[in-house]
Amino acid sequence: MNSSMTSSYPSTPLEKFDHQDKVFAQAFTVLQQAIDQQAFPAASLAVTHQGNLVALKAVGHFTYKAQSEEFAAGAPPFSRTSREEPALSLSKGGDFDARSTTPEPGAPFLASFARSGDFPVHPSTLFDLASLTKVVATTTMAMLLYERGLLDLEAPAAAIVPEFTTDKEKDPRRHEVTLHMLLAHSSGLPAHEKFFLKARTRAELRQAAFTTPLATNPATQAVYSDIGFIILGVALERLADESLDRFSQREIFAPLAMTHTTFNPPVEIRAQIPPTADERLGSKEEPCGSDTPVQQLPQAHPPQSASHQALRSTFRQRVIQGEVQDENASVLGGVAPQAGLFSTAADLAKFAQALLNQGHPILRPETVTLFTRRESTPPGTTRALGWDTPSTPSLSGKYFSPQSFGHLGYTGTSLWIDPTRQLSITLLTNRTWPDSSNQTINQVRPKLHDAIIEALEKKN
Repeated sequence: MNSSMTSSYPSTPLEKFDHQDKVFAQAFTVLQQAIDQQAFPAASLAVTHQGNLVALKAVGHFTYKAQSEEFAAGAPPFSRTSREEPALSLSKGGDFDARSTTPEPGAPFLASFARSGDFPVHPSTLFDLASLTKVVATTTMAMLLYERGLLDLEAPAAAIVPEFTTDKEKDPRRHEVTLHMLLAHSSGLPAHEKFFLKARTRAELRQAAFTTPLATNPATQAVYSDIGFIILGVALERLADESLDRFSQREIFAPLAMTHTTFNPPVEIRAQIPPTADERLGSKEEPCGSDTPVQQLPQAHPPQSASHQALRSTFRQRVIQGEVQDENASVLGGVAPQAGLFSTAADLAKFAQALLNQGHPILRPETVTLFTRRESTPPGTTRALGWDTPSTPSLSGKYFSPQSFGHLGYTGTSLWIDPTRQLSITLLTNRTWPDSSNQTINQVRPKLHDAIIEALEKKN
């Protein structure tokens, strides 16, 4: 990253969005049209440019209007599942404690949701970040441990997580998998498995991840893998001798004044968070999985295949609101390396600005460069360490520079950062409501990004 481009910019963006409705009229229209077309019920957007927060906009409601009326009229009660574990939460002072914040699902919580279904979203609204957790928390933790000499990127994963080599097949290739490969999604592990269907505890789910067979030879293909990040997260926690949530709060969120960023939001604020899934019995189940790779652009309305017509997940048998949508992360207690973080667009703008400012005040410039630069292997990869980079075509649109890096979240979130333009764009939505079958967001993302950059170029 060129120091001459970044040294003059503050690590926290300055608020300068007084004229955003005029400057970004077309971009905001793209968001509103997406909501009108039911690509997602709610969205929150933040744009930083040259050290300034130039746009902060929230549009839509927690759910679609017709559904809000349905819930208000009454609905079946929620039911607790045996797979739930005590959750870690933010205390009033902003630190994590061990008190359970798992709601007692029943009439009071249902009534709360019925009232909140048609709430408009605000810039202060928290969203489930899904796999943005991988870069905001997990990858940043890896960067900090690397700087402190605690993480050797080329160390075998099995050296820190010996359980990784205790599979029944005794596959010798597993010894070749390094922490570098886990970060770069080139470990040979498959993308995703529904561990939650059998694993009832955190320990059981981790064991299932440890023993998942390799799908390809290590370092030969880039396959975006939630499983790889579960194993990486265990390694990082052992290296730090601290849990992911505690480490992230002290070393990342607090220094960057990300005061609205947390795992497992407290029960008392969950009704203020847009729901991400309707898993009540009687709903149509749909296949769940990891995020769509950045380089893929699926059709807005995919063919009605047998898989698409399958019933949607009823794993927790309730509306998912204020708790992680990812089922594997739920079994892991809501604090997981692949998903579980909640935040606001404004908080992510602070995080993005720190990376645009060469990592200050939490990281060194050379570390940011190392982790956000596209890998040279395997052939054809678009991955950096933890991050992704623009491809052709890309959900980032057509204007982000080759030096850019970003990531997606399954719930309809994304973060793209361009050091060359000194630009970041954060988009948070709950596109998985009421299920994940609608992929229209993949047309919205590039259109929105292009409209924002065109507006900035016109302004300048």
